This record gives sequence, C-alpha cells and structure tokens, in this order.
Amino acid sequence: MSCGEIVRGRSDKKFCNDYCRNAYNNELKKSNSEVRYINQVLGKNRRILERLLSNNATTIKINKENLHQLGFQFKYITHIYTTLSSKTYYYCYDYGYLPVGNDWFLIVKKKESIDRKT
Repeated sequence: MSCGEIVRGRSDKKFCNDYCRNAYNNELKKSNSEVRYINQVLGKNRRILERLLSNNATTIKINKENLHQLGFQFKYITHIYTTLSSKTYYYCYDYGYLPVGNDWFLIVKKKESIDRKT
C-alpha cells in the first residue's frame, strides 16, 4: 500500500510487509499530532479543575496565577455556557470556571447529566 509492491496473501491483507504497515501508521500518527496535543492539554486542564474541587466542594475560588502555576492553559476549552443572567462559564468537559473579576475564577462542576442515546 505504501511502497507500491503487490500485496500477496490473504484477501483482506493491506500491506506487503511490516515496514510498509509501520510507515503507514507512523504517517497517520504524525498528521494527528496537533489533535493529540490539544486532547492532552484539555485532559490536563480538566484534571486540574477536578483536583481543585475535591473534598466534595461544589465551588471554589482561585486566582489566575495559582491556576497558571498548576499548569492550566486558558486557551483550551471544550465549550462555553452563558446563563440567562449573562454569566459566561468556560468548560473543560464537565468542569468549568467563571471569571469573577480581578483575575479570580469560580471553579464549578456541571450539574446536569448528559442524556446519551445508544
């Protein structure tokens, strides 16, 4: 498939040898490196927010500098939610933050569950 050689063997065989299979898969991984990086950052952001809300707290207030020190990257979020009172929450999956002024943030966990149809 990668080198142009004739593929011999089973009818569902895709590669002529292990080298071609590895080269093909390495190329796929290389093209997805940016997506993998973003997913890693989103996962780390979520873990940071989750750790901050441990001990059964429903909310916690923290300043921007402390979040940066923990490795939080504000550039990466999964979605934004704006309330009827025009408050804008920024989420990393089910954990989010609300800017409350002067570089302070209220950390929250999403309350409603997602209704998935299978």
